Amino acid sequence: MALIKSISGIRGTIGGISGEALTPPDIVLFSAAYATWVRQNNPERRPKVVVGRDGRMSGDIVNRLVCGTLLGCGIDVIDAGLASTPTVEMAVVWEKAEGGIVLTASHNPREWNALKLLNHFGEFLDTQESSQLFEIAERQNFYFAPVDLLGKYSQKGFTQQHIDAVIAHPLVDVGAIYCSGFSVVLDGVNSVGGVIVPKLLENLGVACIPHNCDPTGDFAHNPEPLPEHLTALSQLVVSKKADLGIAVDPDVDRLAFVCEDGTPFGEEYTLVAIADYVLGLRKGNLVSNLSSTLALDDIAKHHGCTRYLSAVGEVNVVTEMKRRNAVIGGEGNGGVIIPDLHYGRDALIGIALFLTHLAYQKVSCSQLKGRYAPYYMVKERVDIPKCLDLNAVFSRIKKSYKNQKISELDGLKIEFEAEKKWVIIRASNTEPVLRIYAEAATMEEAKALVQNLPDFITPKQKFTKYY
Repeated sequence: MALIKSISGIRGTIGGISGEALTPPDIVLFSAAYATWVRQNNPERRPKVVVGRDGRMSGDIVNRLVCGTLLGCGIDVIDAGLASTPTVEMAVVWEKAEGGIVLTASHNPREWNALKLLNHFGEFLDTQESSQLFEIAERQNFYFAPVDLLGKYSQKGFTQQHIDAVIAHPLVDVGAIYCSGFSVVLDGVNSVGGVIVPKLLENLGVACIPHNCDPTGDFAHNPEPLPEHLTALSQLVVSKKADLGIAVDPDVDRLAFVCEDGTPFGEEYTLVAIADYVLGLRKGNLVSNLSSTLALDDIAKHHGCTRYLSAVGEVNVVTEMKRRNAVIGGEGNGGVIIPDLHYGRDALIGIALFLTHLAYQKVSCSQLKGRYAPYYMVKERVDIPKCLDLNAVFSRIKKSYKNQKISELDGLKIEFEAEKKWVIIRASNTEPVLRIYAEAATMEEAKALVQNLPDFITPKQKFTKYY
């Protein structure tokens, strides 16, 4: 399996051959390339970089390699320790640092790790910045500091500062949440969410029942917060008679809820509910990636606002949000971005806004879900065959669907506007797979859309799992 280099960072499995896995030489290589890129962009000053990590078992080793390399390149390092991705993003700005590195493979299983690279705005490197870094890594023309100019190392935690910023947000009503007396079961997936989210809930006056909250990195289940991975959480919500369940991914930038009756609220509807609340108070534009639910269109129209689409990936959503001056954005994978907090997916602000919305509506979680138009989404993946000519695949698909609206913003999206359904096929930014998503008013229609596409790639391959 090749090392994955994209706008989502440098990602691979731990253990294996350099270039095919994320090995110590790879970690040093890309850390040195990043240090060189930072220095080139800040020639007049001694740069500093914030480094934080999720709870993965490989996290401490990767952290030592990254911090040591940065120090050797003459970069001052602020080690944030166990910290969520949004915490590190905000810390870059608070510390007036020249950049940041988050050591996390997000939703990938425990054998994966990654370097997520941030600029001085605390935002992921865009396509141009990433290309510059990859060119530096290819040339390997690095600067290593003499002994008198080595970087300085310090440690500082930012968790409480992040929580304070969330509860101080003008759309978060701590009093309303507190008076609602919510009881929540939290699945922290044995990572940093098990540390930071209970502290947030305590500050909001919410009773937290922890589940998988010891940050060992030995994930109790597949860490992607999808319904099929949250069955134990659903059972606990019911048995503990909690008001809802909360699940986050290992770096706490994705968020999913479980209703009081154990049914999934749905990761796609995380952004729907929060956008409903935000747009009700702040009229403005909404941005999501193009594979997020049609329910976002309905919410935007309900509030007299407009939804705009971007390519998949946080940096693409953020770019479009800035272009459209959006008041909220995110992705249908449970990622919520509130720009006046920071331009990054953040489960903490998502939790606080959702609980405020629930408190104001004075309904149960399942009743709130029932207020939104039901759409059914199928999410599947196909391993990319060797020597696959993706352009040829797309050409065959476009020819077959020539009478439908087709978007090539990211992969290939076919829209059936009159029937309110769509299907998309695109290469993943984080795994060596093709993702095929479809959405329609019924599960049968969505399944049919997905089942038709694999024949353009590998004939007679059929899927059996649907979300």
